[in-house]
Amino acid sequence: MKRTIKKIAVVGSGIMGSGIACHFANIGVEVLLLDIVPRELNDKEKAKGLTLEDDVVRNRLVNDALAAALKSKPSPIYHPKFANRITTGNLEDDISKVADVDWIIEVVVERLDIKKVVFENLEKHRTPGTLITSNTSGIPIQFMSEGRSDDFQKHFCGTHFFNPARYLKLFEIIPGPNTSQEVLDFLNGYGEQFLGKTSVVAKDTPAFIGNRIGIFSIMSLFHMVKDMGLTIEEVDKLTGPVIGRPKSATFRTVDVVGLDTLVHVANGIAENCPDDERHELFKLPDFINTMMENKWLGSKTGQGFYKKNVTSDGKKEILSLDLDTLEYRSNKKASFATLEMTKSVDKVIDRFKILVSGKDKAGEFYRKNFAALFAYVSHRIPEITDDLYKIDDAMKAGFGWEHGPFQIWDAIGVEKGIEIMKAEGHEPAAWIHDMIASGSTSFYTVKEGATYYYDIPKKAQTKVPGQDAFIILDNIRKSSEVFKNSGVVVEDLGDGILNVEFQSKMNTIGGDVLAGLNKAIDMAEKDFQGLVVGNQAANFSVGANIGMIFMMAVEQEYDELNMAIKYFQDSMMRMRYSSIPTIVAPHGMTLGGGCEISLHADKVVAAAETYMGLVEFGVGVIPGGGGSKEMALRASDLFKKDDVELNILQDHFLTIGMAKVSTSAYEAYDTNLLQKGKDIVVVNKDRQIATAKSYAKLLAEQGYTQPPRRKDIKVLGKQALGMFLVGTDSMEASNYISEHDQKIANKLGYVMAGGDLSEPTLVTEQYLLDLEREAFLSLCSERKTLERIEHMLKKGKPLRN
Repeated sequence: MKRTIKKIAVVGSGIMGSGIACHFANIGVEVLLLDIVPRELNDKEKAKGLTLEDDVVRNRLVNDALAAALKSKPSPIYHPKFANRITTGNLEDDISKVADVDWIIEVVVERLDIKKVVFENLEKHRTPGTLITSNTSGIPIQFMSEGRSDDFQKHFCGTHFFNPARYLKLFEIIPGPNTSQEVLDFLNGYGEQFLGKTSVVAKDTPAFIGNRIGIFSIMSLFHMVKDMGLTIEEVDKLTGPVIGRPKSATFRTVDVVGLDTLVHVANGIAENCPDDERHELFKLPDFINTMMENKWLGSKTGQGFYKKNVTSDGKKEILSLDLDTLEYRSNKKASFATLEMTKSVDKVIDRFKILVSGKDKAGEFYRKNFAALFAYVSHRIPEITDDLYKIDDAMKAGFGWEHGPFQIWDAIGVEKGIEIMKAEGHEPAAWIHDMIASGSTSFYTVKEGATYYYDIPKKAQTKVPGQDAFIILDNIRKSSEVFKNSGVVVEDLGDGILNVEFQSKMNTIGGDVLAGLNKAIDMAEKDFQGLVVGNQAANFSVGANIGMIFMMAVEQEYDELNMAIKYFQDSMMRMRYSSIPTIVAPHGMTLGGGCEISLHADKVVAAAETYMGLVEFGVGVIPGGGGSKEMALRASDLFKKDDVELNILQDHFLTIGMAKVSTSAYEAYDTNLLQKGKDIVVVNKDRQIATAKSYAKLLAEQGYTQPPRRKDIKVLGKQALGMFLVGTDSMEASNYISEHDQKIANKLGYVMAGGDLSEPTLVTEQYLLDLEREAFLSLCSERKTLERIEHMLKKGKPLRN
């Protein structure tokens, strides 16, 4: 049967329930969010003379919970207006409305008795055939559906979202004893295609896959930190970005999540997995018990492993917990020789061999840590899953690891991993030896652009399912490369479409990247049909290489700087006016020059999590790669006889002047950085390159024609310039901006007004580009601008323009 999700009900409006409701609203689904009715009035309600029968009281819990979620940072919603898709209610007055939904998701407190009562009530109103799932993080699915009808059990399973639901991609699907295969297949596909998740079907075992491995990893560190005499700063240094983990690493992550949450899951595993060979590791160390008694639970109680403090002179500092004395002390800087050896290694996957070979305490730590992890994950098959790739998927999508355990093991070498394990007193599962005996020397291989994994029952490499909708650049780069320089790789995506993949540090844009982009356009115009500009790094691009601009400005090489800026502008115009369709696929940070590249494409296929903005004001300049020109052009395109043109222009001016950065791709529509009716958003970043390719191919097949150069851009001249100058004067006089900020804003105003023309005039793009470049160059000669850039360089901040 064809199943469509138009409306869902979420039962339980706590942090997780409201987060799930918001994410379904994000993708356009209508949501009914329900919770219990309060049993007593609060003080405000008493003061207003309200009763328990008033609607505002009866829906207070659900409304307060949703309001709190919408105010939280980072936001659970792509755009504030999407919250209008959520209707609230309570489980007494509104439970009958679940008859009209396509999917019911239960997210109430983690108690089996309460969940069973909820399901009993829901079944009275649920329409047969409606999906019904539980977001439990560990209660056995088989117990929850006991006593329910055959139709209920057929359509019931666990769907475990990770918190926050918008940002963490793991979506665990846990079948009940009678769940139909049709339901599992639908949820698996829906999670990936519509919710943008990594769907993983798990077995009905305690903590499922993600938390079973993730909590083991953290508990293993809790025991190891004392045994090795490490500080919490040292562990966080060793378990953060250097190995492809979040900046919050281990102890900061526990503080954010809440120590009580981790302890609850760890205790559940300890109680329900008595035969786990590492059962003793799930017993809490003494220092954890003390922290629980003291309620040092992390951010929610104001202190955990770290504590914010204000000194006697009013300065803020972060203190660290000494695990020996259990007293807070000043932060200690952590440094290791082994980590220094990896500084020149950009790719995380290439660091693991170096890390486990270290001769210092860091090397010892990694050998102990990975030995325990490798042994543990090998023994969890077939207990929690039959397929090793699902463990890797779960850890990457649920815990933010760049590489899963088996991928790390492959990077070190399977035989080397076994050697390290044995040295630390661990033994791998028997199937590992069977794999080696079968002739497989790695857990993964790549064939014809597809990833294969070692299938344990078959004792052979099998294609990972579900990847046909994706283009994985790591898999095709070597075989599909048609051009390469130090800044880009150009790949043939097939069907006549090329892709330009940035390869510079943080995907900054310099001369090599621009040369590669121009080369790709030349190649596409000659022998191909279209061009995609996309990559699968953490961020699309943090902007132009400001370090290069700084050096030219300091050396007063203004002719060279002028040529460099003009080359950037010319490259953007080359993209816009090529004879083939150009599609840009931004994601993550898309700032400054990265944003300007997007502004000049025929179409943008943006990931939902795209943080886009023209942020050049932060370094004391205006957008110089066509961004200032483009915002003037886009404002002009919105001018209408009945509109106040100055207001439209001012809005576009403020997008640059306030260095606005969207918190999602949808917010970028508000600032006209993305254009409605032209640019699109995809929720699943894994599908982005394939989607961009399909649009490039479609535009080519529809008979793409090189657009004529614009000569009809309306600029308002002195009328607009006067508005900008008066505004900046007022802001400087009121101390809202500095004198230098005023100078930058006036330069931008001059460009966007089209200069000091005496009356509104139609101009060309090149006219505005020349004004933009002149303003950019003049600001580069300002001492204050150079001081700002130098300060950023010294602080080691991203060199973004």
